[in-house]
Amino acid sequence: MENGYNEYVTFEVTTKDGTKVEMAVVDEFDFEKEHYVVGAVIEGDTINEDGRYIYRSVMNGEDFTVEKIKREFDYRRIAEAYLNMEDGEEDSEE
Repeated sequence: MENGYNEYVTFEVTTKDGTKVEMAVVDEFDFEKEHYVVGAVIEGDTINEDGRYIYRSVMNGEDFTVEKIKREFDYRRIAEAYLNMEDGEEDSEE
């Protein structure tokens, strides 16, 4: 991993118990005419490397909001598409 400072675009989500969590956008992609962001939890000044979460992104001019993907079937399908995109990028770098 690089020993440099990375600045991330951030957004906030609210968990089921009402806790607000700040997340960093670590990737974004389009799938089936929708835009998605991949977020990671921010802990202090670092990004938690243990998990990634996908949210539907809705642009509002220069700003954006995120929406939870509510149906588990849809989330799995979108996550699988994202993972397949990631695999394709790794293959093309070799």
